[in-house]
Amino acid sequence: MGKINLASQFDPTADLVLYEGDCLELLPKIPDGMVQLVVTSPPYNLGKPYESRLELDEYLAQQRQVIEACVRVLHERGSLCWQVGNYVDNGEIIPLDVILYPIFASLGLHLRNRIVWHFEHGLHASKRFSGRYEVILWFTKSDDYIFNLDAVRVPQKYPQKKYFKGPKKGQLSGNPLGKNPGDFWDIPNVKANHVEKTIHPCQFPVELIERLVLALTNEGDWVLDPFIGVGTTAIAALMHHRRAMGAEIMPEYVALARERIQLAESGVLRIRPMARPVYDPDAPEASVPPQTVQLRPVAEQLALMEKAEDYHSEEPER
Repeated sequence: MGKINLASQFDPTADLVLYEGDCLELLPKIPDGMVQLVVTSPPYNLGKPYESRLELDEYLAQQRQVIEACVRVLHERGSLCWQVGNYVDNGEIIPLDVILYPIFASLGLHLRNRIVWHFEHGLHASKRFSGRYEVILWFTKSDDYIFNLDAVRVPQKYPQKKYFKGPKKGQLSGNPLGKNPGDFWDIPNVKANHVEKTIHPCQFPVELIERLVLALTNEGDWVLDPFIGVGTTAIAALMHHRRAMGAEIMPEYVALARERIQLAESGVLRIRPMARPVYDPDAPEASVPPQTVQLRPVAEQLALMEKAEDYHSEEPER
């Protein structure tokens, strides 16, 4: 089994491009329309270790510069997912999705969903209700875009429910593959006891990005995260035989991303699986154990899958 082809500079033959530096240095090197999915969580301008706190107008100008560059590299059938929370100024919150939307609209993007990501853990506020959700803005570049709904269906609430009258009486009323997950996603965030926790203070859970990767790309496609942090987007993409690239200015985060990829190559990286329900203290037996990730080079995995498909297509009928 081969090793993941990991490049530190833009390389169209790589499985993963992990650039240490500003994304505005990496993005100009990427050809127009190469990327099927841009997915990221940009700095919220809160003064975290990886950002300098800016005046709001300056922050928006910086975001526009990155967004414009991302739109250029996005395929005509591609999607852009910008996950944001709130900018906080003297106790007043300013929802970043609201003030960033005009930038995306001015670039001709089409908003398909405003996805609410709900989680139970976070800072405990004393002068307002504690924040327990953030937002993913999903845009497409055109009206012709990839959307693989079957890949991300979730279990039906009433899987055996049937029509009780009409021409379909007695037939299942729901899709047997599962239901559309909707635009309200209840996925735990990465806090102290999360199996994926690193030193990053605002880390994505892998399953959040998995759902977007599976729904909005096909195998072999490129996924770009301009603020890749500790490599969660790369892990989600490579797990499902997509290629990934991204930039990160913090050397310690780049080192952690490389370490996580190496652990996944060795088959010992643990993540929270998509199929695991949110913990219910009244039904602890429903919990699903952590999933172990085993990564292979994308070309190798695609070749194996093609070979398996050819084998099955050549099997004689019985």
